Amino acid sequence: MPRVAIIDYGLCNLDSIRRAVEMCGGDPFVTDEPDRLDEANLLILPGVGAFGVAMENLKAHGMDQAIREQVASGIPMLGICLGMQLLASHSCEGGRHAGLDLIPGDVVLLNERGGNDRVPHIGWNSVRCDQADDPLLGGLTDETDFYFVHSYHVACKDSGNAIASTPYCGGFTSVIRRDNVAGTQFHPEKSQRAGFHLLTNFLEQ
Repeated sequence: MPRVAIIDYGLCNLDSIRRAVEMCGGDPFVTDEPDRLDEANLLILPGVGAFGVAMENLKAHGMDQAIREQVASGIPMLGICLGMQLLASHSCEGGRHAGLDLIPGDVVLLNERGGNDRVPHIGWNSVRCDQADDPLLGGLTDETDFYFVHSYHVACKDSGNAIASTPYCGGFTSVIRRDNVAGTQFHPEKSQRAGFHLLTNFLEQ
C-alpha cells in the first residue's frame, strides 16, 4: 500500500482528497512539515485559492524546496487544480508570481470566446487524451468528463508536457506531465468513477 503525503498549505479542506486516496488503496497523511515528505512514496499537491498566497505559504514552511528535492529524487507527484498550476514556472494571477518551476510554463487567465463560455469554469467537462499512452490516463475513455473549478490554466512551454486538453474557452490543457511530475486541472476526488480510476493509476506508479 503506497504511503501518500498530501501537502497542506492552509488554503483548502483536504478531507475529500484524503478519503479518495484511501478508497483507491493508498495510505494517506496530511502534512505541512517538510521532513515528513521523506515518509512518502507519492506526493499530492491539491488546492484551491490564489496562486501567490499558496506559494507564500509553501515557502513559509520550507515546503517549496522540500518538494523540489523529493521530485529530484524520483518520487512521483500529482498536482490538482491550483496544485497543478503551482507546478508551473510563473502565474499572472494578481501580478506575476514564481511557481515551483517543475513543468515549464505560465499560468494564464481563461479567455471567454462567447457562446457558453463563462469564467470561472465550474462544472463537468470532457478531457481529450492528446497523449493516450500516459499511465495517468490508462484505461480511461477519450472525452471522459471530469469536474472543474478554475479561472486560470497552465500554458506549457513544451507541448510535449501537455497530456490532455478540454474544449472550453477555446481549449486549454487539462493534464500535464514532465517525467515523474503530473497535474490535473480538474478535481479527480470530485469526479466520481473516472476520477477514482485516475487516482488509482497514480497510486499504482
